[in-house]
Amino acid sequence: MNEELAAALDPVLRDLKATCAVRPVVQEERDDEGEEMIVLYESDGSGAGLVVRHGVSVAERTADFADQAQDWAVEALCAQWEPAVWPECPTHPDAHPLEAGVVEGVAVWSCPRTRKVVAPVGSLGS
Repeated sequence: MNEELAAALDPVLRDLKATCAVRPVVQEERDDEGEEMIVLYESDGSGAGLVVRHGVSVAERTADFADQAQDWAVEALCAQWEPAVWPECPTHPDAHPLEAGVVEGVAVWSCPRTRKVVAPVGSLGS
């Protein structure tokens, strides 16, 4: 995987490892046009590709990957009969997940109700 993609994806994978009951199998693949893509697979072989936006900052790409990994995690959790909320908002447990975004040039997880930043992407569970 190229360094730019790895730099954006690594914090997301740290958060999944630290706080999610399911773990992805990460594969680097090529789409139909030969563009590099990342696919998160479940143990049953189902998976979801992460769309790589070009011409954006590392923080924006990290937030994009976090948002897409969140979609994957919710589906994977549901398939495992686990509560399908990831990452869980600490202020509103069992209500909604956090939302990925960029604040002041940093990829962060925020509460979608209060808009309060909870943690930088990559630091959940620490």
